Amino acid sequence: MYLANYTRPDIAFANNLLERFSSHCIQRHWNKIKHVFRYLWETTNLSLFYSRGSKQEIIGYVDACYLLDPHKASSQIGYVSTCEGTTISWRLQKHTLIATSSNHAECITLYEASWECVWLRSVTQHVQATCRLLVDRDQTVLFEDNDAWVAQMKEGCIKSDRTKHISPKFFSFSQQLEKDKKINFQYIRSSDNVADLFTKALPTTTFRKLIHDIRMRHLWDLWRRTIYTNLRESLRGCTLFRLLWFCPTWFFS
Repeated sequence: MYLANYTRPDIAFANNLLERFSSHCIQRHWNKIKHVFRYLWETTNLSLFYSRGSKQEIIGYVDACYLLDPHKASSQIGYVSTCEGTTISWRLQKHTLIATSSNHAECITLYEASWECVWLRSVTQHVQATCRLLVDRDQTVLFEDNDAWVAQMKEGCIKSDRTKHISPKFFSFSQQLEKDKKINFQYIRSSDNVADLFTKALPTTTFRKLIHDIRMRHLWDLWRRTIYTNLRESLRGCTLFRLLWFCPTWFFS
């Protein structure tokens, strides 16, 4: 649980799903737990990579899975915040409220993600002001893969037969942040939304793509790249450099 909450967001969804059966675990659940342990054993050198960037820009991604638990009519929420492309904060849980549609589920999720975004902005601006740095007051972008909901946030709450039952607080708070130019809601394709890692089980190729997008890297790859860069700089202009450039393709690929 410590790894899922602090250092390994790639196992957060599996951990969140399995801990629901901790009080009545059966053999099928034990097999899934062993599968997670095997994955951790094979990826012991996989971790979040933080680069030295000049602009600490915070970007958020939001997603919801409608009726992930059909027996209890519960949906799954998930949102993640990145700084310089690397994940710094993430959260996932079942909805405490029963959503009646995918739009309703997305609305509740983005409401909670907006609170997280406001907190991250205040912490970042406080640190910058304390260290006498230039305070970044630009809008924080929140990406959402529900185009209809993004349009509702930008154009105003549209009360129709399908949305009139949704509490106004879920619309008004997010819309006020949009008007104050603190948050900018934008649409993103579902295949590029890294918050999908925290709301649903994904195919292997999609899973690997998204954990790469949140900048999780293998230490071996970073070490190999460092050696390659150092060799190229130290042997630049030398005749041996040309040999190292073409010959060891198996080492630098």
